[in-house]
Amino acid sequence: MSKSLIRLSEVQRRTGYSKAWIYRLLKESRFPKSVKIGSRSIAFIESEIDEWIDQRISESRGEVA
Repeated sequence: MSKSLIRLSEVQRRTGYSKAWIYRLLKESRFPKSVKIGSRSIAFIESEIDEWIDQRISESRGEVA
């Protein structure tokens, strides 16, 4: 399985969340962990973000497993 990294700006676009809200969810362990890609930059594993979004959709429609 290929793992692609996406930057925070793309995660914000996909989720509709602000940077502050994403960091809050990360701190509360309610969001996929970030990957450090530089001294001052992070990214996320695209498949983990997609899975997280799919879980939110399922939960909102009462399809929780």
